Amino acid sequence: MSKAKLALLPIAATVLLSSLCTAQCIPFADANEQIGATRCITGKVLKVEEGQAGVTYLNFCEDYRSCPFTVVVFPSDLKHVGDVRELKNNLIEVHGDVKQYDGHAEIILSRPQQLRGEASRIPPLPKGYDVEKRGHYSAGQFKHARAPRKKHSKRQPVAAMANIGETEPE
Repeated sequence: MSKAKLALLPIAATVLLSSLCTAQCIPFADANEQIGATRCITGKVLKVEEGQAGVTYLNFCEDYRSCPFTVVVFPSDLKHVGDVRELKNNLIEVHGDVKQYDGHAEIILSRPQQLRGEASRIPPLPKGYDVEKRGHYSAGQFKHARAPRKKHSKRQPVAAMANIGETEPE
């Protein structure tokens, strides 16, 4: 082997090992052991639920209270991520910082690049989707047309009208 190829060998090995380490996803059941680390978590999304203030939750268990892991999407991030409702009943891989909230592990999904595989091909939100109204479509508010206003001619003050027929004394 030439010296140039030998010099590139450590770099190639580092790239290969780092890609293998990031490619391995951990099952969602083991996510509690990964709190504080940046990991790839995989599992089948059983429910997509909308909580208070428009927060969307991807749940991997029938009962979210007993589930060890959840993916959270805040309303301000939905327009960037896409229509996460399409992830229901799909196997997904989500990458990010594993955090603990209320005794459960979670990853906050804020960018579409955090999703890998089939999950990364979710469509964007529909144009009429209103995040603030939790999934209801809004075309705006309907207001009835106002009745036309009557035009009023300028009126002269009452005192000026009283003096119209009088002549001034000399």
